[in-house]
Amino acid sequence: MDIAALSMGMSQASVAQTASLQVMSMAKDMAKQQGEQMAEMLKSVPAPHPNLGGSLDISV
Repeated sequence: MDIAALSMGMSQASVAQTASLQVMSMAKDMAKQQGEQMAEMLKSVPAPHPNLGGSLDISV
């Protein structure tokens, strides 16, 4: 294998790795944003009634 072909192969591998890291970074940022939105949504939901579920009436 000549030097030029080896250089081209290494360059292409480097570009592919850089692109892969960028895609992973974008996916991580999107997951972080969705997590923050989920936390905000859960904060906005009212708390359940405090006495609800405290007792259970069963007749057999």
